[in-house]
Amino acid sequence: MADSTKRFSADKISGFLESALKAVRVRDDVIKHVAEGLLNASIRGVDSHGIRLLPHYVASVEGGRINPDPRYKFETTASAAGTFDADHTFGHAAGIEAMHRAIDMANSAGAGIVSVYNSTHCGTSAFFALEAAKKDFIGLAFTHANSLLNTPNTTRPFFGLNPIAMAVPCEGEEPFCYDSAPSVITWNKLLQLRQENIDAPLLSGADDRGIQTSDPHKITQLLPIGGYKGFGLAMIVDILCGLLTGMPVGRDITDMYKTPLSQKRYLGQLYMAIKIGAFQPLDVFKKRMKKLMDDVRNEPKTDGNNAIMVSGDPEKKAAAERLRNGIPVKEHDLNVFKALADKYGIKFFE
Repeated sequence: MADSTKRFSADKISGFLESALKAVRVRDDVIKHVAEGLLNASIRGVDSHGIRLLPHYVASVEGGRINPDPRYKFETTASAAGTFDADHTFGHAAGIEAMHRAIDMANSAGAGIVSVYNSTHCGTSAFFALEAAKKDFIGLAFTHANSLLNTPNTTRPFFGLNPIAMAVPCEGEEPFCYDSAPSVITWNKLLQLRQENIDAPLLSGADDRGIQTSDPHKITQLLPIGGYKGFGLAMIVDILCGLLTGMPVGRDITDMYKTPLSQKRYLGQLYMAIKIGAFQPLDVFKKRMKKLMDDVRNEPKTDGNNAIMVSGDPEKKAAAERLRNGIPVKEHDLNVFKALADKYGIKFFE
């Protein structure tokens, strides 16, 4: 049976997130980015990467995996390229800092690319791509992860559920945003399904023999979308985020949950900003982008009851509803948050 839920305003939850991170001595500028990243995911309906991850991150700070007070090091390596040492802090904070530097370079060079190394889990890649799009740049974000994606015709995973995100500004509405792992569901979504004893979608997971199953408790690896095509996308991201950053790749990347929290993860990310005005007049581009999206939405329907959507539309719909009615928090997560509040003596948001 699924957990019951209660709803809370974004403002109330934001205050709790900040208090919990402050309780484990996370620096103020880092707190701002992490709280915003977690809240952004939950507002947009991506609960698997939202506020429910707070307890894991707090434990990671306490265990020594995540550095609460990083000393960033940014080096410009070419007119449109640079490297960013995250010093093992939150991937959310390092990613926003890196994207800001990519945007700065794009302003003068037309594009900016920043590789991040010595990083940690960064939540949703959309968070960083949208940061560029909100400033009228095309934003791209990539991150790799520990091996959870089955290699076709094998018994075990090799690459991670490595997502690709792209956000594009448009006229009259929030940016277009594509953000997807090369699998049907994410691992954090699988953990939610296990928690609620709900079957996984068909053709989304496999057991430890590589045999497809819908039982979330038997799934030990996820299947790539389109077989070798999804597997190929994951490999591309590992090249960008592992080889290009100098970080581990494939099965050498440590597990987010099974590895002791005292152990650093050495993740890599890659962020890119493209200055639209270097190619097309910005206002013309944004009008055409809006028309492109609307033209897709207005295509003939096979089912009159279901809307035709472009990437990002479900998240826009969720955000509008949740900002109006509050963010739903499951009973299990609520109990964990209460325990966290009691442990650190902070005010709970209920």
